[in-house]
Amino acid sequence: MARARAVTDLPGFGTVAILVFVLLYLPIVTLVAYSFNGSASISVWGGWSLDWYRAALRNAAVQDAALRSVMIAAAAALIASTVATAAALGTTRRRAFRGQTFVYVMINQPLMVPEIVSAVALLIVFGVVKQATGYQGLGYLILAHSAFCVPFAYLPIRARLEGMDLTLETAAADLYAGPWATFRLVTLPLLAPGIAAGAMLSFVISLDDVIITEFVKSAGQDTLPTYMLGQLRRQITPEVNAISTLLLAVTLVLLTAFFLLTRKRD
Repeated sequence: MARARAVTDLPGFGTVAILVFVLLYLPIVTLVAYSFNGSASISVWGGWSLDWYRAALRNAAVQDAALRSVMIAAAAALIASTVATAAALGTTRRRAFRGQTFVYVMINQPLMVPEIVSAVALLIVFGVVKQATGYQGLGYLILAHSAFCVPFAYLPIRARLEGMDLTLETAAADLYAGPWATFRLVTLPLLAPGIAAGAMLSFVISLDDVIITEFVKSAGQDTLPTYMLGQLRRQITPEVNAISTLLLAVTLVLLTAFFLLTRKRD
């Protein structure tokens, strides 16, 4: 009887895997290395230096864009995780119903539709609202990021709910606890790691977003990624490399926390 062959047994698998990792991570390693470049050129090495990190941290425009990015990402993470928790409870803590697959598709629609399509659609809708109300604030960016982040929060929260044993919730109901008391005292504490993971993932997605932000933002509402994009169009300096490295470090920390919260324990 022929033994089933694993993909890793195919000729050249190791070489292709190494090549893929090199192509993925070599540009990132290069960017990080050149963020410590002492030269004013991004392509000429001038020795190790932290000058561009100091310049970035002292730059008032960078500080303003970073603060705005954090505010929008925090608000979007809070809204997205709240909506995703309600959606996850509504699709897992009940019997299967007609149209359940359609509901899943609608919740995860931002993951399936190209981001540029969502950005153009939001631009049109918010343009009509701006004309009708005259409001030009950050609310549009917060709503746009929240809508885009809902599926990213929904997936870990739903996975956490599906992995939870119903025994404790059933026992609480047997002890005459109402639905709200059961949720507050039993379900929510058990679900908290999934909610935290969903909020962290939403925060990272919002913090790094460029396309939707570029279409929806008004004048003077640059976030850190759109500020960097603008700098690349005007004047490229190693300061952009330093900002990118700091943003990469924040993303890695949050994604590591997300992994630790969502990994399965024996």
